[in-house]
Amino acid sequence: MNAFKTFINGLWKENPVLILLLGMCPTLATSSSAKIAIFMGLATTCVLAGSNVVVSLFKKIIPDKVRIPCFIVIIATFVTIVQFLMDAYAPASLVKALGIYLPLITVNCIVLGRAEAFASKHNPFLSLLDGIGMGLGFTIVLTLLGAVREFIASGTLFELQVVQNWQGFALLRFAPGAFMVLGVFLAVMNAIKIREAKKAGRRYDPPAELNCATCHICHLDK
Repeated sequence: MNAFKTFINGLWKENPVLILLLGMCPTLATSSSAKIAIFMGLATTCVLAGSNVVVSLFKKIIPDKVRIPCFIVIIATFVTIVQFLMDAYAPASLVKALGIYLPLITVNCIVLGRAEAFASKHNPFLSLLDGIGMGLGFTIVLTLLGAVREFIASGTLFELQVVQNWQGFALLRFAPGAFMVLGVFLAVMNAIKIREAKKAGRRYDPPAELNCATCHICHLDK
């Protein structure tokens, strides 16, 4: 497998948020500001890279029947290391803002999914690249989402005032606002994929989660 393709796979083709729709809980909960979002993304990237390498190294000696519990133990070890480092060196306000979502990286479906789907089937080098690529893809989307929400809500970026006397749209500080912005991101991604497919002379079928044809919510009141 090509190393470069493995690395960039998570940035675009299989972006964990925009394509695979994984990690929705931290995506929505920790993207209220760009600063919180980028730290959450980088913490997840470190866990992804480390756990992928260890899973790949031990894949042949881990019994198949207990592989998932073993993967979770490996992931939890790296989460603990990252949490201790952040407790020691990161601002206390940032650690408090991340709250429970930092230890919950242990059960983040992105991390466990890559351990099962990729690291357990490939060598340590490719597994490292996959972890870094997926983590950076997650970080980029999370940071963009946080930046949009933060700017519209308070006129700031990375907690620096960009527009003075900004009235703001307070809804974007909360979960409903996160859903709205993420919905726009997914719609843009769908539009890009449709355009790419048309240029290549192919038909683009969006994921079921993003396809109105599979959604019946509009007909619930009928």
